[in-house]
Amino acid sequence: MAAALHGGDFTVSHAPAEGAGWVEVLRDGLTFDLRGLSGSAPQALPTIEHSVGISIGHNNDLAALLICPGPHLSGAQRLLPVIRVAAALTGCLAKIAQPRAICWVPARNAVAPELFNRAVQPWLEGGPFPAIALASLQANESGAIATTGLKFLIGQEFTLSGSPGTSREHLARVAVRLIDWLVAHGPIAEARQVDLAGTGAVFLEAENATSIIARCS
Repeated sequence: MAAALHGGDFTVSHAPAEGAGWVEVLRDGLTFDLRGLSGSAPQALPTIEHSVGISIGHNNDLAALLICPGPHLSGAQRLLPVIRVAAALTGCLAKIAQPRAICWVPARNAVAPELFNRAVQPWLEGGPFPAIALASLQANESGAIATTGLKFLIGQEFTLSGSPGTSREHLARVAVRLIDWLVAHGPIAEARQVDLAGTGAVFLEAENATSIIARCS
């Protein structure tokens, strides 16, 4: 695998001794460590709670390749410019490694590579935040939708509920739009109403420092 890491929109900026099992790759001025290459102990699979477009199951023959921010990015891994480069690099590496799934660790998800790239590429070109790839949405027993992974970006997750009769499809659309809005505007400190394009008004209030309660009609 290490020998195949040539071409594309990145370069191998440091390759330790053969068999070390990792290399440093450079994209857009930022370095990331790619770990889990041949020669090292197998990397443990990340925790997966949500799957999109693929079924992982309890497949014990899978191995993980981890893309980790380089040491100079310590403390900056939550910044959107760094996340953008990491997502773009992931797409490039996926074309070489042909992974079974792409997992975004903070969202505890596994996404089919083609779906990941279809979600991320428009964002890299100025489109909406790729909630399907870099966050997870899950309906709870009451029918509300809760996020996983948003806390990594803004420090808060949200639970979204609708008025009686609100369809799950509409609730999911609102949730995706709300993730995009929150990533752009940051955490909620005081109760407020926001108007989301195409889905209408949503009332937001902070339940506590890490949790938002959201309601839509």
